Amino acid sequence: MTANESNVEMPVIVEKETVIRNKEGLHFRPIMQFVDAASRFSSQIKVHCEDREADGCSPMELLMLMATQGTAVKVVADGADAPQAAETLIALIDSGFNEE
Repeated sequence: MTANESNVEMPVIVEKETVIRNKEGLHFRPIMQFVDAASRFSSQIKVHCEDREADGCSPMELLMLMATQGTAVKVVADGADAPQAAETLIALIDSGFNEE
């Protein structure tokens, strides 16, 4: 292995699952919180819900997931900061988007 090869970052993919906890599910307010948080990372973010997939930085795609309270979702982060991205986004979902 050369010195240059050791400096190449390997792609990282992190998948984490959780359940939508807030009473109203994924509506525009929590979706925008999610998009704002996802946009802070360089990783590509995907959200899976049943047989649907959405770009984590697209409010319209996230809305089309139709994720209501109690729905299982999987966050997939692909990139150098994937572990931090997945952890942050799962924590946001688990907080119920700070809704009462």
